[in-house]
Amino acid sequence: MRNPISIDEKVSAQDRFGRRVAAGLDACAENLSHDISQRLRFARQQALEKHRVVHQATLATLGHAGGAAVLGGGDDERSLWPRLVALVPLLALIAGLVTLQVLGSDEFTEELAELDAAILTDDLPPDAYADPGFAQFLKNRLNALQQN
Repeated sequence: MRNPISIDEKVSAQDRFGRRVAAGLDACAENLSHDISQRLRFARQQALEKHRVVHQATLATLGHAGGAAVLGGGDDERSLWPRLVALVPLLALIAGLVTLQVLGSDEFTEELAELDAAILTDDLPPDAYADPGFAQFLKNRLNALQQN
């Protein structure tokens, strides 16, 4: 059975690897032209600045409690209200979707019922229902009702 590796050992192994990679890159950098080395220096400075900004933002967002990083706002009495307030838009969205589903399907069903009633009560010969032009008329009428 292997002994678990501590966090310090992992960090030191990562540091050693990083130093070896940096040494290899430094050795290769000696053969680069002045223009390329200046662009790399500028890119390195930008990357370090971005890292510094992200690191500061992370520290501002996280609070440290007992050695563990915890997202800010840890008061139990205050954390309930933001959660409830965050649910309000979700509930409004669900209510709106249900309302649209119920009202939309009822109106469409009523329009189809009116069309069926008009067709069935009209004085058409039975051969009209088999006519391809009549089928096209019904499709056009149905599309017009769906668009309205």
